[in-house]
Amino acid sequence: MRRKEAQQESTLKASLDFKIRFSEIDAMRVVWHGAYAKYFEDAREFFGKKFDLGYELIETNGFFAPIVELNFQYKQPLRYGMTPTIDIIYRPTEAAKIVFDYEIRDSANGELMVTGHSVQVFMDKDYQLVWESPEFYQNWKKRWNI
Repeated sequence: MRRKEAQQESTLKASLDFKIRFSEIDAMRVVWHGAYAKYFEDAREFFGKKFDLGYELIETNGFFAPIVELNFQYKQPLRYGMTPTIDIIYRPTEAAKIVFDYEIRDSANGELMVTGHSVQVFMDKDYQLVWESPEFYQNWKKRWNI
């Protein structure tokens, strides 16, 4: 996997190349819709490592960050053997949420294949929704000038 990242004007973005595996395609020989959730999860994990907002940090600070919204818009099919690039872009919000947008492009020609969006909220260790951004998250946003 080739990895790259960029930061521009308070926009945090990371990019990750990945290979479409045979186990991810369906009977139509295109990527099965359920595989996209994994691709987005891989992008979130990569983003967390690059910008120090990993799941370990969230949990160590006494919180969980479950996905409450996840969507995909299919523009063109991904096929077995392709090596697309997924871009994950952090979208700032005042709410106690972590919001990302995604774009998957064919790395061979740059064509947009899939777009998506996810929202995570914060819950405490008693599984109660947290309405204010946790202090560690506020500090993280200050660190990255968000």
